[in-house]
Order: sequence, then structure tokens, then C-alpha cells
Amino acid sequence: MNKSRIRNSILIVALLIIIFSCDSNRVFEQNIEIPDSYWNRDSVMYFSVDITDTLLPHSIFINLRHESKYPKRNLYLFINTYAPSGFAIRDTFEIILANEKGRWYGVGLGSVKDVQTAFKRNVRFPVSGTYRFEIEQAMRYDKLPNIRSIGLRIETIE
Repeated sequence: MNKSRIRNSILIVALLIIIFSCDSNRVFEQNIEIPDSYWNRDSVMYFSVDITDTLLPHSIFINLRHESKYPKRNLYLFINTYAPSGFAIRDTFEIILANEKGRWYGVGLGSVKDVQTAFKRNVRFPVSGTYRFEIEQAMRYDKLPNIRSIGLRIETIE
């Protein structure tokens, strides 16, 4: 194979990766690292999201990165949502991280697993503006071990 053919093949593969990695439905995504992988009970993660589309439905996901040493097979969260109008709602949400036999869900190599779980689907935001989401762990641990990061993703449904 000559050099120009190899170069063209590499260029085509790179372009395909760029094309297929576009995420046109994503409205917002942010992940916050947990210092030392210990999530303190009083440590609340804040996300501010500018919503402009009130017509299309949205899905809201929770992103979680944890270590396989995490002591439970689930994680309970308190999630507070504040609308620009001042309306607030508090949800208790459970993420199942492993099956009954202890096999971890999620993806990842080695001892770190990434899990993305649907929190709410088909949400229509009533007004445009900045929505605030607050996420805190609700596991009755003062310091919840082996949690690396928590995140929020919002995407449109077409």
C-alpha cells in the first residue's frame, strides 16, 4: 500500500469518527468530579441549565462514575429542580448499579464503571430560562466511598 492511500484511509476514518460522534440532541451535559472519591452527605452538586426550547420533549439523565469497590448495588439520590418561575420539585431517585449477584452494570475498563440512567423522559419545560438542578447523595453515609463523579445530561427527543 502506498503512502497516499494510507493517508487517505486515515483521513476517511477520522472523518467518520467526527461525523458519528456529533451529538445533535444534547442540550446540556456536565459531570462534576467528587474529591478523593468520597461524596460527603452535605456536598450538593449544582447544575445550571439554560432551556430555550419549550416545545420539544426532553429526556434527563444522571451520569455516574463509580469504582467497583462501591459497597452497595444501588445509589439513592435527592434531586431538586428549580424552574425560572421559582417552582421547585424534590425527587428521590434510585440508580441500580449491580444485579443480585453483584455484577456491575455500566461500561468501563478495570475497576471504574460509567452508568447513565434516565431520570425523567418526555419532559416539556414550561418556560424558557435557567433551570437549576441540585443532586445530593441519600445513602445515609456521612462520606459515601468510591463515587468518582456525578453528572447531568439533558437532550431533546425528536
